[in-house]
Amino acid sequence: MNLVKYRDRKNTNSVKWDNLKNIFGQKDLLPLWVADMDFEVPDCVKEALHKYVEEGVFGYSLPDRGYAKAFIDWEYKYHGYKVDKKWIRFAPGVVPAISWIINALTKEGDPVIITPPVYYPFKQVVTSNKRALVESHLVNKDGYYRIDFEDFEEKILDQGVKLFILCSPHNPVGRVWDRDELVRLLDICKRNGVYVIADEIHQDIIIGDKFQYPAASLGDYSKILVTLTAATKTFNLAACQNSFVIIEDEDLRSKYDVFTEKIRSGSGNAFGYIAVQAAYEAGRDWLEEVLDIIRANYSFLKEGLDSRLPKARLTPLEGTYLAWLDLGTYLGSDEIEEVIKNRCGLAVDFGSWFGGQKYASFIRINLATSRENIEILLDRLALIGEDK
Repeated sequence: MNLVKYRDRKNTNSVKWDNLKNIFGQKDLLPLWVADMDFEVPDCVKEALHKYVEEGVFGYSLPDRGYAKAFIDWEYKYHGYKVDKKWIRFAPGVVPAISWIINALTKEGDPVIITPPVYYPFKQVVTSNKRALVESHLVNKDGYYRIDFEDFEEKILDQGVKLFILCSPHNPVGRVWDRDELVRLLDICKRNGVYVIADEIHQDIIIGDKFQYPAASLGDYSKILVTLTAATKTFNLAACQNSFVIIEDEDLRSKYDVFTEKIRSGSGNAFGYIAVQAAYEAGRDWLEEVLDIIRANYSFLKEGLDSRLPKARLTPLEGTYLAWLDLGTYLGSDEIEEVIKNRCGLAVDFGSWFGGQKYASFIRINLATSRENIEILLDRLALIGEDK
């Protein structure tokens, strides 16, 4: 139906396209890094925002009564999770929400566990809030990642872990966790009194045949669990700074409310509410086209690598629009950043960001872009093979 329109984002104050000098030291790179799309939002979102702008008054406002309903209906229809409106709280983003919850449920010095390689702000938000970082690394077997349950529980017991940040689907390795995997993780946390923050922001970006199970839908975990999600990744709405915090347990909600009252940040802006509501109400067809584009870009990337860099290892992509690529058979860990930037002219997320030198041979590639950009990516990556 051609609902999805690619947009050249240069000179639009885009972090992804116009902040390269600050992040990578040069500005003439092809940006395939930060996780937002190079696609215009659905027309329904633009129309709703245009209508609001035409009103011309941007004073204090409440969310429309349809806002919560749109989200609740979406969660039930596409994820089988029945959310009660009273469980919903606001946050301007998932990472701020993680910080707030860490402050609401733990104290300085408390150990918090993550599962690298994982979205790097997890580590940053733990250490910046003066909590003790604990890492239980995923196991990579033939390019497919699994949880090391024995190591995970052992570290919880040995180090007195108080909170776990779950990434589901997992960024950057693209895993959509099986039901049994999630239940086993949650059971470990429940019996050891460990709070769980379930970051499910990529819940709608499912590339394969797996079903994305919301952690809260899998059993009686309400006393330890807080779920975070948003329309941000689904509909490319990061600038709207609007995320959902779902807390079923009354006591946990009270702790969250006490903290957000202290910082006077319990509600968002009207533009975000309007955009999110419109997207959930009428953006599904647009999303289906986006998913088709991501699947096609992943397949194109895989086929191109198979023919041009056959020793590179591309991790199977089940969820997210982020490809995780190991170039260790071509480049040493100490040279990969220099070669990718200076020889290939690419701006990507480097593997070391997600868990240290153990992942320095990896890069993370954003597939939510045009086919032309993926073609350029392949042409530039092929330069690596010419030297081998």
